[in-house]
Amino acid sequence: MSATVLSDTILEPQTASTKLIVHMEAEFVKCDCCGLTEECTPAYIERVRERYSGNWICGLCSEAIKYEILRSDSLITAEEAMENHMNLCKKFTSLKPPPNPTVHLITAMRQILKRSLDSPSSRALRSMPTSPTKKGSRPPALTRTGSCFSSLSGS
Repeated sequence: MSATVLSDTILEPQTASTKLIVHMEAEFVKCDCCGLTEECTPAYIERVRERYSGNWICGLCSEAIKYEILRSDSLITAEEAMENHMNLCKKFTSLKPPPNPTVHLITAMRQILKRSLDSPSSRALRSMPTSPTKKGSRPPALTRTGSCFSSLSGS
């Protein structure tokens, strides 16, 4: 079964509604920080460029710049925060992937584990069961009340 679609093109003079539709057409624009491409209206693109000194900044980088301003110890301007974030993005994008990603992941996880085991809170938690709080007192031992396998094998 096939369907045929017929379309008639009628040329009308531009009205206010058709001008609005033309203005709402989206454009693709690339972030000056991270390189992400977004589809936005020209009006929105212009507002973002006005806010960031002529640079197009995507939504993710915009939030990162806001966070950079908030977390800074000293008061910094939006331009300084944007420059810091752009430098960070450039450093990140210039990195090449490791030759062996599996080994890289294992090494990173090993470092995280070492850091977590070397933290003061971790040492305190590890030393608690072996260090008595009162002389002669021991923490209660876990006891087994029964096996769940006996109830499973009876059926």
